[in-house]
Amino acid sequence: MGGGGQQTESSEPAKGDGVGPGGGRGGSAVYTWEEVQKHCHRGDQWLVIDRKVYNITQWAKRHPGGIRVISHFAGEDATEAFVAFHPDPNFVRKFLKPLLIGELAPTEPSQDQGKNAVLVQDFQALRDRLEREEALALGLLWVWGTSWSLTLLCSLMLATSQAQAGWLQHDYGHLSVCKKSSWNHVLHKFVIGHLKGASANWWNHRHFQHHAKPNVFSKDPDVNSLHVFVLGDKQPVEYGIKKLKYMPYHHQHQYFFLIGPPLLIPVYFHIQILRTMFLRQDWVDLAWSMSFYLRFFCCYYPFFGFFGSVALISFVRFLESHWFVWVTQMNHLPMEIDHERHQDWLTMQLSATCNIEQSTFNDWFSGHLNFQIEHHLFPTMPRHNYHLVAPLVRALCEKHGVPYQVKTLQKGMTDVVRSLKKSGDLWLDAYLHK
Repeated sequence: MGGGGQQTESSEPAKGDGVGPGGGRGGSAVYTWEEVQKHCHRGDQWLVIDRKVYNITQWAKRHPGGIRVISHFAGEDATEAFVAFHPDPNFVRKFLKPLLIGELAPTEPSQDQGKNAVLVQDFQALRDRLEREEALALGLLWVWGTSWSLTLLCSLMLATSQAQAGWLQHDYGHLSVCKKSSWNHVLHKFVIGHLKGASANWWNHRHFQHHAKPNVFSKDPDVNSLHVFVLGDKQPVEYGIKKLKYMPYHHQHQYFFLIGPPLLIPVYFHIQILRTMFLRQDWVDLAWSMSFYLRFFCCYYPFFGFFGSVALISFVRFLESHWFVWVTQMNHLPMEIDHERHQDWLTMQLSATCNIEQSTFNDWFSGHLNFQIEHHLFPTMPRHNYHLVAPLVRALCEKHGVPYQVKTLQKGMTDVVRSLKKSGDLWLDAYLHK
């Protein structure tokens, strides 16, 4: 596989000395971007990291982060994503050596698709500066309570603990707490499995795709609304022109309150997590998840009985789901949602994310994800460093004319509804008149 980069003898640069175990050919061949970009299909995938060309066709299936997230960069330069997602790139490069098939020709630019080379270099300089300065930290917040006479208070406390555990597992999942990745992985499974009843592998495969290609249709699962909503400015028009009406989209800003925040975690995520664990036969994550429910029912069955305990956990998930949806969607849903545009890392992340003003409450309420821009640019950075990095990122954006948006908490939430209404109106106009 991956023979599209081979040329005739008269025009071919020096090649490697045979195919390596992972599909590599020795690493001495040189390629143009035009050749690399041909290998972007499911059965034929190349990518570029630091000007080195790798054939990942066979290895993508074994990628620890999942086949989809790495396949999103097939035929592209993946350098910025590679550095962003791997705290120890030198360790990971050991696994890349067998996949090396060559490098870019000296006459080829380091960036593909006409990306802004100066912006990319300035962002790399900022990253290097921050890596020299950042420190590691570990925080843990547990809130618990039990009493039948104070069921509502108990539910609020449990929902708070679940939301905060959600932000904590998010930190471990991004390898941003412990210096050793292995400790982050173990603690991630414990927190998301034993403390929340979910699956670490399900979260990793879903969430890393979101970070790799935020707000990109067919690549970011967070904007796959299963025809329930139409998002952004282009999808509504596409649906309208095709006369697609799975839902009354011009009312989606209203039914969002009925099926969005109330149902995402207790229904959609719950079904998806169970389905993923059984289909992938992920028995380790299933065991961690079951340990949460076993512990929960052991604690609350004496007070509420079986059905009362089921009602309690369902109500807790209902409350947590509202919290989760508003925090995560106010940073992304009102931003640009489009098909793949092959932008550089900084421009792509800034077009899909915005920040919410800093305050003690906002930091706590959102798990510091009010600094969504900084989190997306540096996904392995500890959360307590975001506010230190923000002025530097803003200055870089101003230098290159990249919009850097900061909103109040109230505006962030209201913009979610406004964006849904705007998309619904675009759909109705296209449906009736185009």
